[in-house]
Amino acid sequence: MSDTAAQPREDDADESAETGTDDPNDADGPAAGPVSTGAESVVAALEAAGAETAFGVQGGAIMPVYDALYDSSIRHVTMAHEQGAAHAADAYGVVAGEPGLCLATSGPGATNLVTGIADADMDSDAMLALTGQVPTEFVGNDAFQETDTVGVTRPITKHNYFADGADSVGDTVGEAFELSRAGRPGPTLVDLPKDVTQDETDETPGPATPPAGTDPDPNADPDAVEEAARAIEAADRPVCLFGGGVIKADASDAARTFARTYGIPVTTTMPGIGSFPEDDDLCLSWAGMHGTGYANMAITHTDCLIAVGTRFDDRLTGGIDTFAPEAEVVHVDIDPAEISKNVFADYPLIGDAGRVLDQLTAAVREAPDAEAWRDRCAEWKETYPLTYATPDDEPLKPQFVVEAFDEATDDDTIVTTGVGQHQMWASQFWTYTEPRTWVSSHGLGTMGYGVPAAVGARVAADTMGEPDRDVVCFDGDGSFLMTMQELSVAVREDLDITIAVLNNEYIGMVRQWQDAFYEGRHMASDYTWMPEFDKLAEAFGALGLRVDDYDEVAPAVEEALDYDGPAVIDFHIDPEENVLPMVPSGGANGKFATTEDQL
Repeated sequence: MSDTAAQPREDDADESAETGTDDPNDADGPAAGPVSTGAESVVAALEAAGAETAFGVQGGAIMPVYDALYDSSIRHVTMAHEQGAAHAADAYGVVAGEPGLCLATSGPGATNLVTGIADADMDSDAMLALTGQVPTEFVGNDAFQETDTVGVTRPITKHNYFADGADSVGDTVGEAFELSRAGRPGPTLVDLPKDVTQDETDETPGPATPPAGTDPDPNADPDAVEEAARAIEAADRPVCLFGGGVIKADASDAARTFARTYGIPVTTTMPGIGSFPEDDDLCLSWAGMHGTGYANMAITHTDCLIAVGTRFDDRLTGGIDTFAPEAEVVHVDIDPAEISKNVFADYPLIGDAGRVLDQLTAAVREAPDAEAWRDRCAEWKETYPLTYATPDDEPLKPQFVVEAFDEATDDDTIVTTGVGQHQMWASQFWTYTEPRTWVSSHGLGTMGYGVPAAVGARVAADTMGEPDRDVVCFDGDGSFLMTMQELSVAVREDLDITIAVLNNEYIGMVRQWQDAFYEGRHMASDYTWMPEFDKLAEAFGALGLRVDDYDEVAPAVEEALDYDGPAVIDFHIDPEENVLPMVPSGGANGKFATTEDQL
């Protein structure tokens, strides 16, 4: 995310002050109640902005804010580690469609948030982080638990703030909350010196508003829309590529209407999973390094790629020169910095995904003549299906486990994952039909994301009044080991989540690459020293189960889903199973490997 697109300009802030946007009569949203300290102003601003839940870890510098939370309407979930707080807040926001909120103290508390903030930044997830800081007079003196949090997090936030007074801190927090979801979403941060939150004030924060100029025009230029519409009409082999921006803009309905109205086959990015139902005949599932063969073939041979809400990252495109080489590209994005950054846009349409899709739907006069193209895409589905074998003399296959959970749960089940082979199997062998049901780490690829994300997703579903929705976390043994302490939070809060550890006693994706590209030298990827996760789950107070064979899968899945509380199933899977298809890094998407010997 570029600094130009992400950071509010000083003249924007001046304009906001001049136009009086802190006046309750001049802005949308409720004003906060009366306050007596900076900390109370922080909490009042959060309440006025609509924050309902916070995830965090207590500490000295943030203590005044926690004290103000004591009588607040905001639910606070104490996490076991600050990284877990950031991931939980991130996932909460993904599921709820509202900014997540996390808190940490100064120094190590703030730096422990960094991985989660960077993850939210890479995936454009709306989140506000509040960090305690040493008193203002000690800043820069290497005080106890001091870190330059603003400096550390500047490259990984949409914008960050250093609070400089009790009278203004509430307005700053409200602005940061709203900025996180304005335009292209992303994380914001407010660093809160302890004297600022302890000092007295009677300045009630105004309604939360983003800085002027940071909420862009949602509509694309009408002339550009008309030009793109003519290109779509003239296409013989059109393909829609729906990215995570479709989901963030709540534009899935508009995306479905557009594709179905004009009979255009649909691929998605990994972050875009769920934007278009995978059981629809038009859907080719997701594309990229481990995407379906038919999605990659369609993108390779399309003559008109209609890309919505995607930044064309390298795991999607492979080699840029071989990505959609025959296509004119229509690129819809809210952030002008993404236009032609990686893939040249012949028809750039800058605006909100849903609004621009509505504009395109209205502007296209007749459907492209694509019947033969749809037939060809259907043939690719038949030629390159996602399959796996289950020989009697080989261990349990992970794909079987994913499909067993999919069959046992409803379409609105929320799936979270860590990062690695298990993440790919969970995305390949589960049929996603609804947005905000796939919650994973994409751009940063953070191992350990899955368990705290499941906590955040469960809390979000409960807050939304949907306690009957299942939350299933697929994790790998290495990924689970990194953040399994958050299982204690799920037990304490009595959260109904099911964690499926696909345990192959490896960092599986590293092992797969070592076999393919490093002559099988398994340096530091062999995890045969893993503990017994079912017994660890029991030690935390959760239900713990172990599965080794196919006939044990269905009963264990049923027992875990029926259990009213957190459950962990340690699935011991085939350690040599690989994720296929696979496009080698930088390779051509149309030349994907379907067997190990093709790598």
